[in-house]
Amino acid sequence: METVMDAINFIDINKSSRVPMYQQIVDSIINNISNGNIVLNEKLPSINTISEDFYLSRDTVEKAYSILKERNIIVSIPRRGYYVSKIETTHKLKILFLVNKLSSYKMRIYNSFLDRIGVNSKIDLVIYHCDEFVFLNTLKNNKSGYDYYVIMPHFKTDKLQHASYTEEALRAINSIPKNKLIILDNLMLPIEKDVAAVYQEFDKDIYDALKIGISKISKYKKMILFYPEKSVYPFPRRILHGFRKFCLENEIDFEILSEVCDDMVFIKGDLFITIEETDLVNLVNQIREKEFIMGEEIGVISYNDTPLKQLLGIAVVSTDFKIMGLMAAEMILNNDKSRVKVPFHFIDRASV
Repeated sequence: METVMDAINFIDINKSSRVPMYQQIVDSIINNISNGNIVLNEKLPSINTISEDFYLSRDTVEKAYSILKERNIIVSIPRRGYYVSKIETTHKLKILFLVNKLSSYKMRIYNSFLDRIGVNSKIDLVIYHCDEFVFLNTLKNNKSGYDYYVIMPHFKTDKLQHASYTEEALRAINSIPKNKLIILDNLMLPIEKDVAAVYQEFDKDIYDALKIGISKISKYKKMILFYPEKSVYPFPRRILHGFRKFCLENEIDFEILSEVCDDMVFIKGDLFITIEETDLVNLVNQIREKEFIMGEEIGVISYNDTPLKQLLGIAVVSTDFKIMGLMAAEMILNNDKSRVKVPFHFIDRASV
């Protein structure tokens, strides 16, 4: 067996690289275990040794060793040091990814997460359709065996209204070890502060986004928000609260409707905000049929951006779904337990 001093020779640090130093340590050790340079039960250099030899902070080396310990590649023995405990390093991270609905923007989150997390992961994607029963059964049948649980908590009540959680769902979420849990998209549930999260603030987000677009919005006489009161996939009511607050503070006449009706009455100076995709399609078709000029006589803003809306020139208020998935993956890769609010934007296009 090689000595500790031999093992340190296999650690390769490139300080001009954009790869974080702790990740370079992790990669060096894993690669050299894979090719046999570092073997099972071999003692690794101490944190102080690596820190001093490579002029790195102890925190950097500790973070690298912490990641290796979490993946069960090394083990720490008190007063003796760190030892290789596994030589099979091709074990993939197993991640359960729980999404409340299958939509284009939810899939953008998932695909961004998938791209960043890399090939050394096995992800089970489960769509629970905002249904408490499906959600609880999924967690019950997968109590163990996963390294991480990424959860988007959105539920529907018996009256088809949105709920951030139910008591049973909350108990199930809280039963997951905190170091394995990442809350995505919606953080309005009472969980401990050291649980990682990448989230939106629905009321504040729409309020701030509309405020950014006030110069365009102010040319319209009335704002109409289509908020589906009863939906198979209900939206957070905080969207309503943020919309109302914006209109009241800016003294804008407003109305809230549940859907775009056939033969909708249009008046020049109306600005419509849609949430459901079907409402957007119906609205735009009626505007065109009645020969109003969109962006001049009638304004349209949609909630949540998609490539098609960009192509059609539809203005949006939207979070950055790609960033949301990317940040969640980064938290897993970097063993990061922080909470990050995702940017939310007003994107000005021809429809306003």
